[in-house]
Amino acid sequence: MGKAACGGLLARGHKVRGFDIRESSPIVDAIVGDISDAAAVALAMTGIDAVVHLAATPDEDDFPSKLLPNNIVGLYNVLEGARKAGVRRIVLASTGQVVMGHKGPWPITPDMPFSPRNWYGSAKVMAEVAAQFFAHVHGLSVIVARLGWCPRDKAHAEQLRRDEFGKDVYLSPGDAGRFFVCAVEAPADLRHCVVFATSKPVRKARYDITAAAELLGFSPRDTWPEGTEGIAEG
Repeated sequence: MGKAACGGLLARGHKVRGFDIRESSPIVDAIVGDISDAAAVALAMTGIDAVVHLAATPDEDDFPSKLLPNNIVGLYNVLEGARKAGVRRIVLASTGQVVMGHKGPWPITPDMPFSPRNWYGSAKVMAEVAAQFFAHVHGLSVIVARLGWCPRDKAHAEQLRRDEFGKDVYLSPGDAGRFFVCAVEAPADLRHCVVFATSKPVRKARYDITAAAELLGFSPRDTWPEGTEGIAEG
């Protein structure tokens, strides 16, 4: 997802600073650090206008050793670091897993109540609530993006190929890059919103992306499996 976001923003002409736990991209301005390290995160925030926060353990995992430091402490470090650095906008990655318990009616809209079914989804609920209070208490512009299934590697794409629901919430790397451009460039007076971001569904829309279109100007171009040909091996 990070590579998709960086690719879209760079193609649009934005200057991008990368922050990752390891060297993994050709970005010139890149910092290697851990999201749970507040000092490293604060350093990365210097001179930044907008933060696209994607660093996290990306699915259900051990809570004390993985989700707590990466998805809770890391969230705190990013939000507080952005606030102290005077960042104007945060694009915060969430997930459809915050509404995993819903079985319809389709499509699910951003205003439907939370229904997580694991610790990962529960941690993302906290992220969404924290985003809301940072927007309204501290005045940051925060866009919460409930991202669809963007395969991390070929094995992850193969898993999606076997999942009929997954194909309807697929988010191609190309559409992901275009979405993050729209989120970063959205009107400055947009204080807070929650939107779904997916490519076009194969069978039926599972997540309602109307808000992403109306508030951010995002319009997906791809449908599964378009865009998977460029996904790398794990």
